Amino acid sequence: MTTPGTPPIIGIIGGSGVYEIDGLENTSWMRVESPFGEPSDELLIGELDGQKLVFLPRHGRGHKVPPSELNFRANIDAMKRAGVTEIISVSAVGSLKEELPPGTFVIVDQFIDRTFARVKSFFESGLVAHVSMADPVCSRLGDALEQSARALGLDVVRGGTYMVMEGPQFSTRAESELYRSWGCSVIGMTNMPEAKLAREAEICYATVAMVTDFDCWHEDHDDVTVESVIAVLLENADHARALLRATAPGLSLRADSCPAGCHTALDNALITAPGGRDPAIAARLDAVAGRVLGK
Repeated sequence: MTTPGTPPIIGIIGGSGVYEIDGLENTSWMRVESPFGEPSDELLIGELDGQKLVFLPRHGRGHKVPPSELNFRANIDAMKRAGVTEIISVSAVGSLKEELPPGTFVIVDQFIDRTFARVKSFFESGLVAHVSMADPVCSRLGDALEQSARALGLDVVRGGTYMVMEGPQFSTRAESELYRSWGCSVIGMTNMPEAKLAREAEICYATVAMVTDFDCWHEDHDDVTVESVIAVLLENADHARALLRATAPGLSLRADSCPAGCHTALDNALITAPGGRDPAIAARLDAVAGRVLGK
């Protein structure tokens, strides 16, 4: 449980390369038990210029877990139990717009969730809650990431819609054109229900979407392949680490709760009356929702 105003602990979810940051000190891997099952991996704990960071390899070290088999609930619950108060998600995506070529970093502000094989909430029959997802990312984190990216001279775009597909296959050409017609900016497989669960856990959340390809809609570019994606990922790795290195220490300056309301998302979300709540479910939610369940 984290009370509003708790000093920030920055969580970073992404590939194995993102936590190889110059200046990261006092590092250790920590196993965190979750009542929701096994997280993708242990958590790497470290400090950067005095700011505590917690890293989670989203797919496990060595990229062993496919998108549809990620235990999103265990991942976010483990981060919460480690004291994380804000999460920066670093994700590889395909571009759905001509003006977002490979190598572009997009700080997204909206999602369309088209996944269908994933558990999407910590809450269930016996203890029901509904959180707002109108603004699914933390504007404060987005501001900090944009400022750092521009100071570093990165090719960055602020704002855009991330289309989350189930995977693990890439899109058909017809699907890619459909998502373009909806006005989506980028497409990926991992940020939902991650963002929804972070909101339920009252953790600030923001996404840095790294464009690796043009999906398959672009007639002048080869269809996306794993080899092409990996090549651009490697090129972007240094930029991603530099962005995290520049952004994370500055987040230590937050003095109180997130002004965007991320840390109090459950204040008016619980629907089930106290007398009707399933004690077993409430016990599993001790980290995620303990702040409000204890009222």
